[in-house]
Amino acid sequence: MAVKILIKRKIPENIKATLFNTLIRQLRILATQQSGYISGETLRRIDQPNEYLVISTWKDIAAWNAWKEHKERAEIQNQIDVMLGEPTQYEIFGHL
Repeated sequence: MAVKILIKRKIPENIKATLFNTLIRQLRILATQQSGYISGETLRRIDQPNEYLVISTWKDIAAWNAWKEHKERAEIQNQIDVMLGEPTQYEIFGHL
């Protein structure tokens, strides 16, 4: 069963969005090459422009977990979390 992953991030005011955006693009490029990746989109909140939401769709939870544990992904994610000063939030949803 396909799953949707909601990834929430809030960029501190003192961080340049360009570096953050570069890291997010790197994650997206790597994700599209992974087995089980279906789609993804990155949204920026209109009323709070420093808040981002990534919605990605994966074939199943196993595909997502394999990607979440991928070495290159973990390295980039660590850079993002250090930049944000807090861990990225993940929420996993499936269809009824």
